Amino acid sequence: MGFLRNLSRGATFLGLVGILNFNSANAQTLYTGDGSNEPGFVPPPASISLPPPPPARMSSGESFIPYPPPPVVPQARSEKKNPPKPPVLMTKIRQGMPLEWNAFPDDANGLLRSLKNGVDANFSLEVKSLEEISSNPEQNPILFRGGHYHFSFTTEQRKKLREYLLNGGTIIFDTSLGSKPFYDSVRQEITTIFPETSLQRLNLDHPVFHSYYDLDNSGSRVDTWIEGLTINCRTFVFLSRWGLGAGWSGDKENTHQAYSVDFARKLGMNISAYSTAQRAWQRNMINSLSFRDIDSNKSGKFSLAQAIYNGEWKTRHKGISILLSQFNKRTQVPVSFSLEELRFSDPRIFDHPVIYLTGHESFELSDREKANVRDYLIKGGIILAEACCGRKAFDSSFRKMISQVLPAQVLLPVPLEETIFNLPNKIREVGTTPALANLLKSSRTTPRLEAISLQGRHAVIYSPYGLAGGWELSQNPYSLGYDDSSSLLLGENLLFNCLIE
Repeated sequence: MGFLRNLSRGATFLGLVGILNFNSANAQTLYTGDGSNEPGFVPPPASISLPPPPPARMSSGESFIPYPPPPVVPQARSEKKNPPKPPVLMTKIRQGMPLEWNAFPDDANGLLRSLKNGVDANFSLEVKSLEEISSNPEQNPILFRGGHYHFSFTTEQRKKLREYLLNGGTIIFDTSLGSKPFYDSVRQEITTIFPETSLQRLNLDHPVFHSYYDLDNSGSRVDTWIEGLTINCRTFVFLSRWGLGAGWSGDKENTHQAYSVDFARKLGMNISAYSTAQRAWQRNMINSLSFRDIDSNKSGKFSLAQAIYNGEWKTRHKGISILLSQFNKRTQVPVSFSLEELRFSDPRIFDHPVIYLTGHESFELSDREKANVRDYLIKGGIILAEACCGRKAFDSSFRKMISQVLPAQVLLPVPLEETIFNLPNKIREVGTTPALANLLKSSRTTPRLEAISLQGRHAVIYSPYGLAGGWELSQNPYSLGYDDSSSLLLGENLLFNCLIE
């Protein structure tokens, strides 16, 4: 009976059979197609002696309650009442048999204990099925799903997850000990839920690696590999290629593909801090308007195209249309709000005088795309680019790409005396976001733009600091960029310069 008490409350007879099969020699298959016979499969740990997850709304600092719990004894009015439970931070997703989602029963609760012991942040954990979670992230801010085996969501579960995540929620997927079948299933599911974008490996300049602790590869034991899904500068899906939960639970002895205990806990605390700040930002940000053309006729109107590439090419979905509206009001120049999205390999790029290029993470163009970029610039086209949120990964990739396209040219700082800083707005200094102010040690700075000139005109204009969030009047709290008003003024000048070149 003691063995049965160590099973989670959600264990079924089938789950018990799965556990018993796992402990027998070479019997790790739960069901046909679970991935246990595929390359890269890592089985759950053999031991099942760890405690089960806590019941709903149990504080991370509390001891585990034996199962079954003792009967409730009514308290007299004079007895001291228990303090209210801490707010829920993390909800562990219960799906299938226990070994499918609960191979490390103390993983999420171990992270919450680290938060309590390390930064005195007291939160509680819930264990729920996807059907039980609320699509309001205030009720369950962070979801966690670990695993080793293949899995899939239903159509209704996918719909609910999409709504929850776009409302401000966050989900962490953990491959436990680096099991590839689970990793492959996550990528497939996220692609199905968000076909308009894709998971991308996060570079170490991503704010999640610096939101509380400054982390790099030192002390991680394995190469840091976290993938993220980002929309409107907020990363809300995190997929760890190597095991996080083992470290959260304090497993120092495992020799599999998992992060060290210290690194895993620090990274988990960083994800918690980042997600909390981003949820608050999304809740309070201005609900930006988007602008559409009354008629489809683009003749005589100033228009842009946006570059598509393999990676996170669309960072802010409404920024350009808002900037074009402000530009129209400021200059009375007719504009087209219809933004055509094209790859550089598409010959239609030559129909557009200006192409906007942005992103957060690293990217590469094919040889054909780079050849088209070269022809486009030489024939009079303009590339207007920015490192959204001031991210170094995009900055490095963009500089490398331009040096390959135009090897004889160099991006040079644009002097304040040039038109780009004087029409239609005279700009001598700009306000900065809090993150950039902290970096520069000043809330005001000289605007920084770089350019490549061809045949007496600016063919490439580049901002290494973020602008698009300011165009939407909602710069991300982690953005290294200019404040909203400065971004709009500078954006108007950029468009005007493109118009007169």
